[in-house]
Amino acid sequence: MSTGPGADSAPAPTSTHESTTGGTFSSLKIRNYRLFATGAVISNTGTWMSRITQDWLVLSLTGSATAVGITTALQFLPMLLFGLYGGVIADRLPKRQILLVSQAMLGLCGIALAVLTLTGAVEVWHVYLVAFLLGMVTVVDNPARQSFVSEMVGPAQLRNAVSLNSANFQSARLIGPAVAGVLITTVGSGWAFLLNGLSFLAPLIGLLMMRTNELHPSVRVPRAKGQLREGLRYVKGRPELIWPIVLVGFVGTFGFNFPIWLTAFADGVFDGGAGMYSFFNILMAAGSLAGALLSARRRSTRLRMLVAAGTAFGLLEIAASLSPSVWLFSLLLVPIGMLGLTTNITANTSVQMAADPEMRGRVMSLYMMVFAGGTPVGAPIVGWISDTYGARVGFASGGVISVIAALAVGFALARVGGLRLKVDLRPGRPHVRFVPRERLTTAA
Repeated sequence: MSTGPGADSAPAPTSTHESTTGGTFSSLKIRNYRLFATGAVISNTGTWMSRITQDWLVLSLTGSATAVGITTALQFLPMLLFGLYGGVIADRLPKRQILLVSQAMLGLCGIALAVLTLTGAVEVWHVYLVAFLLGMVTVVDNPARQSFVSEMVGPAQLRNAVSLNSANFQSARLIGPAVAGVLITTVGSGWAFLLNGLSFLAPLIGLLMMRTNELHPSVRVPRAKGQLREGLRYVKGRPELIWPIVLVGFVGTFGFNFPIWLTAFADGVFDGGAGMYSFFNILMAAGSLAGALLSARRRSTRLRMLVAAGTAFGLLEIAASLSPSVWLFSLLLVPIGMLGLTTNITANTSVQMAADPEMRGRVMSLYMMVFAGGTPVGAPIVGWISDTYGARVGFASGGVISVIAALAVGFALARVGGLRLKVDLRPGRPHVRFVPRERLTTAA
């Protein structure tokens, strides 16, 4: 962990070690976190219902993968434009109060889209507008929610809680698409949007029921000039922060455009419908949930795991893009979900553990700005590639960029850490590994 804002020359560690006790679900022993997790799984289920329904509604209204990409881009554009300011707000104000307001506003956005759809008045520009408003709320909600985890569980359980948050999100992803598929084909999209809006009552109740005296309050940063620049300088001088953020930026921008690819494969490549699209999402969620639970069991965060997971994730996307049958494509979605989630959790945890508490809101806002805010850049590009050259080429391009980014970051971290690549073809030894430069020099 870095020592403070002035330690700009601190070397990059190859791993981040922290004590995590009590097993896979240890964070759930903490009452405040149980309330948070219970509310989150309900609202996350509604969110996934809404996402699937939103993508299919836009495709039904326009018949265009590019339009789906534009919707996704508009939802994440505010994070790209204003994400760092959200982190400044999260560091200045009480995070629980921020979440009470932001979660209520997210629920109202869901209800507004439900009213438009149920009355038959919905047009594609309405979906664009609601997506943008959701993005504006997320600018503040995301860094506050990410950094509020440490206030609920404390530093000893932070890694476990971050992993369980992802497991929570992916558990909802197993349920949400299935429910959405049933609702779309039976009673219509509007009811899925309505249930999503109402689902935000659960986290609001959980936040109100928390015992504030059991929280681990973080350092409140008073209002002052230059706090945004201070956050950027803080991250710039720390390789253990900047390189994981760079990697998730490329993977998030080009490798995580699944709403575009899965709708295109379900509708165009394999001639399925909303049910097949929901099925694809369920398979990815199953893999993602497995990846989250495996991450919760690990007691340390290693940056080599980040690089390996990012590389394998991209290679599997390329393999899936070439799949000749729907069954092989479906089978590959499970490990893609697992490795994608492992990449995200490993980067998220290593960044949170390496950031000082008074800077965590700004650091996590930069993380989310790069990870999610790159979508407005990547989604329209990937959507255009998929429309112009086919879904297979679009999916493969995301995988290629992810592989290149992971390998480049791996070599950058190795160089900063004083490591070099060593190839050893002798039997019984690791054939390819990173070793300290001094060892190579001595051997020579």
